[in-house]
Amino acid sequence: MTQRALIVIDVQESFRSRPLWRLIDNPDIADDVNRLVDHARDRDDLVVWVLHQEPGTGGAFDPESGHVRYLDGLRAPAAGEPQLRKTSHNAFTTTNLQQLLTEHGIGELAICGIRTEQCCETTARLGSDLGYQVTFVIDATATNPIAHPDAPDGLTPEQIAADPRTLPASAVVERTVFALSGRFATVATVDQVVGSGVPAAIV
Repeated sequence: MTQRALIVIDVQESFRSRPLWRLIDNPDIADDVNRLVDHARDRDDLVVWVLHQEPGTGGAFDPESGHVRYLDGLRAPAAGEPQLRKTSHNAFTTTNLQQLLTEHGIGELAICGIRTEQCCETTARLGSDLGYQVTFVIDATATNPIAHPDAPDGLTPEQIAADPRTLPASAVVERTVFALSGRFATVATVDQVVGSGVPAAIV
């Protein structure tokens, strides 16, 4: 049987520490990810934990900030579950993730985390290109509205939300679903993964 891995990407306090968290589309993401973690452990699937860091930047992703830690309410990694720190958007390029997956005989991935269209989507795309069968658990990801490229820097979340040119989080998620489905991943919900409606990618 092909081995499976759940990749938990950047579910960390760095995001909650920033004002933009007020616009996050899934503030309860820890609960959704916890369901996936419990399910993966029950099946003896590998759970891989990934945090994003930007050393020396002085921002929320600088380890010196104290925010590069798992989101409060998230399950703690169990003994033996790999914990990686990355500095690229995808979880492969600046870590030994692929080596770990190879060592464990992994052929299928389930992706969840923050942010939907950024670190999660790029990991799914690269994972697919590397030959993994990928399930993207859409409602166990989170993102926020994206300001227009011409919007000035330094806008408050409220100003971003009020700008009619802003791409709302719902549209960000929709675009990710359209971009990944049938190309890079099977898009599924948490209920489908943990319940009877599990898509073929992870049964």
